[in-house]
Amino acid sequence: MLRRSGYKIVAGGARSRFGEIDLIAVQGRTIVFVEVKTRRTTRAGDPADAVGASKQQRIAASALAFLKSHGLLEHAARFDVIAIVWPADARRPASARHFENAFSPPGFGQFFS
Repeated sequence: MLRRSGYKIVAGGARSRFGEIDLIAVQGRTIVFVEVKTRRTTRAGDPADAVGASKQQRIAASALAFLKSHGLLEHAARFDVIAIVWPADARRPASARHFENAFSPPGFGQFFS
C-alpha cells in the first residue's frame, strides 16, 4: 500500500525505550511514522480508533528518539495510521485504509512539519 503510493520503507519494528514504531517511511522529504492496526472485525470499533492519546504519546516519544539517534531532527515528520480489517477466514483484507497525518504529536514544540 505505501510502496504503491511512492513511499520508501526505511525501517520496520523500530524499538526504543518508549515503545515501538511499526513502520518508518519516507515520502519526498518527509519522514513518516506509521502505526498499523489490524482487527478481525469492526465490532469493537474501527482499528484506527485503537490509536488513542496514550498510544500517540508513546509513538511520538519513540519517533523523537529515532530522529535524535539518526541526526534527523531538522527533517519534517508526520504520523500516519493504517487501519486493516482482515477476517479470520479471508485470504485478503476486507478493507485497508491509510490515514495520512492522522495525529499531531502531543505536547508543544516537539515536531515541526
